[in-house]
Amino acid sequence: MGSRSGDGAAVSAAVLVCWLCFAAAGVGAIGANWGTQASHPLPPETVVRMLKDNGFQKVKLFDAEEGTMNALKKSGLEVMVGIPNDMLSTMATSMKAAEKWVDTNVSSYLNDGVSIRYVAVGNEPFLETYNGSFLQTTFPAIRNIQGALIKAGLGNQVKVTCPLNADVYISSTSKPSDGDFRTDIHDLMLTIVKFLSDNGGAFTVNIYPFISLYIDPNFPVDYAFFEGASSPIVDGSFTYTNMFDANHDTLIWALKKNGFENLPVIVGEIGWPTDGDRNANAQLAQRFNQGFMSHIASGRGTPMRPGPVDAYLFSLIDEDEKSIQPGNFERHWGIFTYDGLPKYQLNLGTSNSGGLVRARGVKYLENKWCVLKPSVSLNDPKLADNVGYACSMAECTSLGYKTSCGMLDTRGNISYAFNNYFQKNDQDDVACGFQNLATTTGQDPSTGTCRFGIMIEVDSAFSWRLQGHGNNLLLILLLVLLQLFLSFS
Repeated sequence: MGSRSGDGAAVSAAVLVCWLCFAAAGVGAIGANWGTQASHPLPPETVVRMLKDNGFQKVKLFDAEEGTMNALKKSGLEVMVGIPNDMLSTMATSMKAAEKWVDTNVSSYLNDGVSIRYVAVGNEPFLETYNGSFLQTTFPAIRNIQGALIKAGLGNQVKVTCPLNADVYISSTSKPSDGDFRTDIHDLMLTIVKFLSDNGGAFTVNIYPFISLYIDPNFPVDYAFFEGASSPIVDGSFTYTNMFDANHDTLIWALKKNGFENLPVIVGEIGWPTDGDRNANAQLAQRFNQGFMSHIASGRGTPMRPGPVDAYLFSLIDEDEKSIQPGNFERHWGIFTYDGLPKYQLNLGTSNSGGLVRARGVKYLENKWCVLKPSVSLNDPKLADNVGYACSMAECTSLGYKTSCGMLDTRGNISYAFNNYFQKNDQDDVACGFQNLATTTGQDPSTGTCRFGIMIEVDSAFSWRLQGHGNNLLLILLLVLLQLFLSFS
């Protein structure tokens, strides 16, 4: 699982050549998206060290959480800090709120040694699935945050941007040259683009060939990758052999048609998941991400925008509490597992990239798993409800057709669900009750690509998620007594 291999001298030579290629091409440093929607996130200090150990030079955040920002102090990492969508309304309607946010989350951290370069206002706010929820607040929020940065004397040092999904522009044909902004938001997009251009900002776009493959079974698989397509798209004098270039240049054409062809573009998210779908596995993720890294290492850029590509891989670490509404793969975008283990070999083209380096100093709970009792019959009527409960409260997206645990038999599936719930609740004995259907074991049930994880320690962790199934009367009694005590105090 991501361990180094091969002859040392040969690997070192290859790494040196790749790094020299990046340096000669003047390619911008590769960044990583660091999301924290996890039940047991790695300590921020551990993640920052992992970023540096792997040669990342910049990081993109989705908020400005205090622990994360403190860990980034004096790290040398360039930071894009985020304002979540649920804060857009406040930022849009109150200049005072925008100024306070900048003072708390930008100015103070800059003074303490956090190298903040961008503020990402919102995250894909114009997704069609949001049904226009943020159409009225996104631009006013961008404008107010920019105004607050200027008032704080940071207008030249920190720039605003707004990460947008690639669905904000379309091509009426498959050709990039027919690209333009979506008709329903065309005027709004031009307002935002002009504002970004006037204030030295950048257009940030998230590009996902995987999603195209996921939603369209007829999408040509080879076009999602970088080895050349059997049916390339010819657009004038340019030939497109991969979706990334074509999608990126559809945006460049949209900008060009509206008078902004020189606006800087940042690829805010790009990556490939490793589980939760038949096209999501470590092999395809390695193929895509390594292909992308090699593609931008050439320094050629895209046909319409030659030169370095400014990009952030999505994502650094798996997040087991992300919404799976878009698909079960949503919790598996990381190039590292929840506990900081590399999922596959990936050369990032950095000076110290001999392969991905695991997180250091990670502490685990006991080597103990929760499994279905061998004596329990699969016809037991209590099984269905208990498995359903475990999966609703924990993480079962690795189960299913052509997933990492797709080879498990029925007993294995049940044990996986029970164990995931048990681990997510910090191996509390109550969490391996399931109406006396389960038991703990010291023998690792992992098999093949299916990993039965051991949860990592989290400082001061207490499992308030336990909502008991089976042997939880003691817990309920304790909570009732606590409630009574609080009511009388």
